[in-house]
Amino acid sequence: MTNNSELEHLDEKKIEQDHLDEVIGIVKQTEQKLQEHIDIAQEDLEVINDAFDDIHVGMDGDSISFDAALSIHQQQQMLDERNNSWQQNRQRMDVLKRLEKTPYFARLDFQEKGETKRETIYIGMSSLTDGNDHFLIYDWRAPISSIYYDGNLGEVHYQSPDGDQEVDLFLKRQFLIENGKITSYFDTQETIGDQMLLEVLDEKSSTHMKGIVKTIQKEQNKIIRNTKSKLLFVQGAAGSGKTSAILQRIAYLLYRYRGNLTSSQVVMFSPNMLFNDYIKDVLPEMGEQNMVQMTFIQYVARRLPHLQVETLAEKFEHDDNQKRKQFSKFVSDNEFFKVLTNYSELLNQSGMSFRNLKFQGKVFISKEKIAEIYYSFGPQYNLGNRLDATVERLTKMLHRKIGSEMRSKWVAERVENLSQEELQAMYRTSDQEFKNGDQEQKFLARQIVTKMMQKVYNQIVHFRFINVSANYLHFLQAVPKIADLKVFDVTEEQWDDYVQEFIDGMNNKRISINNITPYLYLYDLVTGKHGELDMKFVFIDEIQDYTPFQLAYLKYNFPRARYTMLGDLNQSIFTKKNSQTLLSEVQKMFNADETKVVQLTHSYRSTKQITDYTKSILTNGQTIEPFNRNGDLPNVLMADNKSTSIKQVISQLQKNDQKNYTSAIITKTLEEAEALQKDLLQENVKATLIKSENQRLAAGTIVLPSYLAKGLEFDAVIVWDASKGKFDEDEQQLIYTITSRAMHRLTVTAIGELSHLLQRVPEKYYTVE
Repeated sequence: MTNNSELEHLDEKKIEQDHLDEVIGIVKQTEQKLQEHIDIAQEDLEVINDAFDDIHVGMDGDSISFDAALSIHQQQQMLDERNNSWQQNRQRMDVLKRLEKTPYFARLDFQEKGETKRETIYIGMSSLTDGNDHFLIYDWRAPISSIYYDGNLGEVHYQSPDGDQEVDLFLKRQFLIENGKITSYFDTQETIGDQMLLEVLDEKSSTHMKGIVKTIQKEQNKIIRNTKSKLLFVQGAAGSGKTSAILQRIAYLLYRYRGNLTSSQVVMFSPNMLFNDYIKDVLPEMGEQNMVQMTFIQYVARRLPHLQVETLAEKFEHDDNQKRKQFSKFVSDNEFFKVLTNYSELLNQSGMSFRNLKFQGKVFISKEKIAEIYYSFGPQYNLGNRLDATVERLTKMLHRKIGSEMRSKWVAERVENLSQEELQAMYRTSDQEFKNGDQEQKFLARQIVTKMMQKVYNQIVHFRFINVSANYLHFLQAVPKIADLKVFDVTEEQWDDYVQEFIDGMNNKRISINNITPYLYLYDLVTGKHGELDMKFVFIDEIQDYTPFQLAYLKYNFPRARYTMLGDLNQSIFTKKNSQTLLSEVQKMFNADETKVVQLTHSYRSTKQITDYTKSILTNGQTIEPFNRNGDLPNVLMADNKSTSIKQVISQLQKNDQKNYTSAIITKTLEEAEALQKDLLQENVKATLIKSENQRLAAGTIVLPSYLAKGLEFDAVIVWDASKGKFDEDEQQLIYTITSRAMHRLTVTAIGELSHLLQRVPEKYYTVE
């Protein structure tokens, strides 16, 4: 028998569905009108292109009239305008198609202070108005929408362009809508109701990250809408939604500063290219273009195309070496950044290394002569000005050399052997006249020499006469004289080995990740490069794997930008224990009153059972609070030998498949991942090996090394071979990172005896098989 409250609920659901149908009808009408505009713009583009072709066909090839030039310019302008209009309309159409399926996810009923009547608004991914400019849907980024994320029922404040606003909130309703049908709705007093969260979090993982605008939490909303801080530092537990919040922050900033900010003025540094692929759909789903996105290694390596930079895999393997750990810590420190900055100032007096400028295989201007010019300018010159003045002097010398070289025998021979076509190409006009043969001879000689000297000119203006690698080597050799190595527990012998490693690398056209940033920083100091001044926002994900030196270099490169740094100090793979001091190091770079630190302690990714297990791995971790979503206890599979362990993995994969879980088998190293995938193939088990960050995530079972798992999540994770002696004490953060990728099921395998890092997890948090 149906009671009254159920009947009321059914009636209310029907009223809401009728409203939804009406809104979807208007979305479809809007799509139809937009399609007409797109079709017209398409026709215009074709007409303008045809007209363009007619103009080009009508030109005689040798000259172009002023009228024709004007016509081309006008056509190009029209073409650009129509193209932009067409692109914007296409983008808007994509948004409307998404609105057609899920127009909104929330309803708010409230009364503004001082007003007599209540208002009802609906909030969705994008705004929509009817023919009378009445808002049917408010964009989730609109000022009024913040009360959905921040406020409980009752008195709520929000910031608008007119200042602080106060409303009385009566109803907060959340919808789950699929393909235009309301599947369920919840009235809640909370910011975001737990029921809504559970519905969303129980969904299966995907090879691409989904936006979670409807479940933004109050603390995430503070991150998204922060516009005051020069540095926003977000410490978030694994699965706390920090990356989602940051992508939504980017979408919010593009909306908030529309007209003054474009996506090309926002850069995001992500942990690896695999992750770039994983998040690439989130912003377009919100109707925004993707920001500039790259890894830190990509950013620095593009400046040195002739050198091969150490890969993540190589760095991960090398960092296992104890001796290397010592000087890695030193060269990654902020102190090393200061040492290098101070050294560059010494170069103003002496010590700069140069290369010979050559022409036709011979020394044209010697490196000694360049050094003499460089240091001929007084002490009032800084490095950048000194270099500019040197370029100017060298260019003048080049022009003088052109005059003397014109009289060379090889030039006279070259002029005599010019073909008719070559002569025609050199004359400024087809009927150029000269007073006499000598004048013509000089004109042609100058043309030939200038063209030949172009390479030398390019070398001058692109600073190719600076010997970058020699300058950096001299700096490394000078370090023991200008820094106290003992403070960092580095001996002079160890430092000599490090310098030799750099020399060996350079001889093989290779450079380590440790060396590439200081190498470029010294070059930038020498050339007076002041960074990219038009970049307005810089986002750095997985901050715990950056060194203070790298962060100082990024700040030097983007001096006018506001920074958002996010990560989990518990998940440090490369910087390990040093990560705990990273926050204090970073804060030194900014004024205290312009810095905000936000902690996200709730973990939403994993079930409560998985979160309890993973946080027990950490002895000194940041606070982590599990979300109350229940699942199976993690299971530990013990085996006597490798072949038994592989059979256990295959059995676990079958159990995961029965639940429709996507499984990721995560190994410590790439070598282990490659070997395991081969072993599985021999047992006729198909699994995709992710061996490089350039790959894309594939559907089905995947095998990948630990350092590529950053930021990703999977339905089920199998940790391969967490046996005794496999992980050092300072790698507890690495194990935590691997295990915390699991959303619904976590399995750990071990041969012989379990790693001591996992033995300390209380037995109540897992089962042993």
